[in-house]
Amino acid sequence: MCGIYGYISLKGKIDVQVLRRMGDALAHRGPDDEGVFTNESGDVSVGLGHKRLSIIDLSPAGKQPMANEDQSIWVTFNGEIYNFREVRRELEGKGHRFRSNSDTEVIVHLYEELGTRCLERLSGMFAFVLWDINKKTLFLARDRIGKKPLHYALYDGGIIFASEIKALLKHPQVSREIDLKSLSKYLTYEYVPAPNTIFKAVKKLQPGQTLLYRNGEVQLSQYWDVPLVDNPIGYRTEAEYVEELREILAKAVRSRLVADVPVGVFLSGGIDSSLVAAFAARANPQVECFSIGFDEPSFDESGYAGKVAQALNVKHQLKVFNMEEMLQGLHMLPDILDEPLADASILPTYLLSKFTSQNVKVVLSGDGGDELFAGYTTYQAHRLVTYYDSLPAFTKTTLKGIASYLPVSHKNISTDFKIKQFLRGVGVSSEIRFFIWMGAFIDSEKRDLLSDDLKAELRNHNTYEDIFSYINDSRLTKDLERILYLSMKLYLQDDVLVKVDRASMANSLEVRCPLLDHEFIEFVCGLPMVYKLNGLRTKYLLKKAAKGILPESIIHRQKKGFGIPISRWLTGELKGVMLEHLSEERLKRQGFFNYPYVKRLMDEHLTKARDNRKLLWALLVFQIWYERFIERSL
Repeated sequence: MCGIYGYISLKGKIDVQVLRRMGDALAHRGPDDEGVFTNESGDVSVGLGHKRLSIIDLSPAGKQPMANEDQSIWVTFNGEIYNFREVRRELEGKGHRFRSNSDTEVIVHLYEELGTRCLERLSGMFAFVLWDINKKTLFLARDRIGKKPLHYALYDGGIIFASEIKALLKHPQVSREIDLKSLSKYLTYEYVPAPNTIFKAVKKLQPGQTLLYRNGEVQLSQYWDVPLVDNPIGYRTEAEYVEELREILAKAVRSRLVADVPVGVFLSGGIDSSLVAAFAARANPQVECFSIGFDEPSFDESGYAGKVAQALNVKHQLKVFNMEEMLQGLHMLPDILDEPLADASILPTYLLSKFTSQNVKVVLSGDGGDELFAGYTTYQAHRLVTYYDSLPAFTKTTLKGIASYLPVSHKNISTDFKIKQFLRGVGVSSEIRFFIWMGAFIDSEKRDLLSDDLKAELRNHNTYEDIFSYINDSRLTKDLERILYLSMKLYLQDDVLVKVDRASMANSLEVRCPLLDHEFIEFVCGLPMVYKLNGLRTKYLLKKAAKGILPESIIHRQKKGFGIPISRWLTGELKGVMLEHLSEERLKRQGFFNYPYVKRLMDEHLTKARDNRKLLWALLVFQIWYERFIERSL
């Protein structure tokens, strides 16, 4: 895991000072070493930079940027190639000569052999930028599911790229102008969907995508996509599928245990991380698991993690935090994130990463299970909507009225919150409903929230255009298949994986996700839906595969997630911060939001008239981000 950065100039030499400032912004991603390569080839100047977190081949031979034998091809690479030894043997058989034992070197030789088709042979998580001197071509690539980030900005005279936006902003050609459409989407989704970012000038290279830059021209291509299809044919028995799942997952875990440094496991006590821990313990009985707990019982899952560790007979390190320690992480958000992300679970993820990084440099996680196997309660809710829609209009009106009178609780995912959130999503298409349930502001609320000037700018904007585009590309027709696809193309790639990458890399910790191995994804995508959501039973086949490996109480316990008491904080510990950042003076100066409506949201929440936690948290995160990246830069 590393930080990569650089740029091409068609109108002058590379400014080494600019390159150095870009690298300094990524120091947290690679504290072990750094390297820079510059090249002038006719009228094209290139600068590649690298911040190294040493995982494979800790020797100086693994230093980047790295070249082939005649130094005509250079690469700066972030991530891990899990099948690099197998690919290396094939390349050596064809006459290629290696000078290191790193996985990075495989990329340059594989590119020599296959060109841009080299990606078809790579299994791993990665983002890399390769400069082909002979072809005067810059080649950018990102892994299939988007575990490693890569951002870029085009300007009149070149292209700039980096692992994180904060490095791009160190280049004088990158403007900080906010993309108002992206702001609108953030307020709905709680993140900015790719390929856009909160900055108009900056784009994300999408998962499974490549970019070729040659002679000032850009060519984007998709080399892989989530292979979901309608009505896949079940060609095996349930028992055979269970065995195949175990075999593929065990292989994915084993390949991710390869490193020249110690490897641990994030253990939450949920089925996903517990199953990963079980296969890791089989491959390496000395593997160590890491968990955090909280002193507030309704948010603490450490007891489940301890139960799993005991059942697997693995070493287990646990650290219990109090809520004050988690609150302190709020002030770290602007340093961790360079665009707003209102997923509050980034705070415990950061604390877990910080704790774990004191012991190991690499850790396995259970991310991806919910998206692959329909694990979120929203999938169950989707099935329940069918019954709700069949009710008479009078009955539905009565139920909505009763729900409005339910007393507001600030507990973690309280019953009243779940019921009211469920009702927010009824009456719209299933694809949109999923994101209403998961997100913050709906369009009717944004009409009250946004200033008149901003609404005028967004007059013809459709918040859900990314959903329509993805559905059209997928060619899927079934509701659940579409929702699964969208959850991987939006929520997983633009929220979950961003959160995990930024929280872990802020602590120089590499996180590997066996459940997001592309062979495992392809296997799960080929399963009939009944093996994912069976009636109201989520993760059906995964739970079957866990039988005999994990305790029954872990397999069938209710999903909880990494929750924090946002609702309560906004009426207590964070009340002053909220009132300050959402003050009338500040909102009028910025010109984005309508203060009377925001004040109403705050008043309702503070008096427990309504639970506006998601709306207020999204606004607060944006305001904290805006203060750091816009106001302080003026």
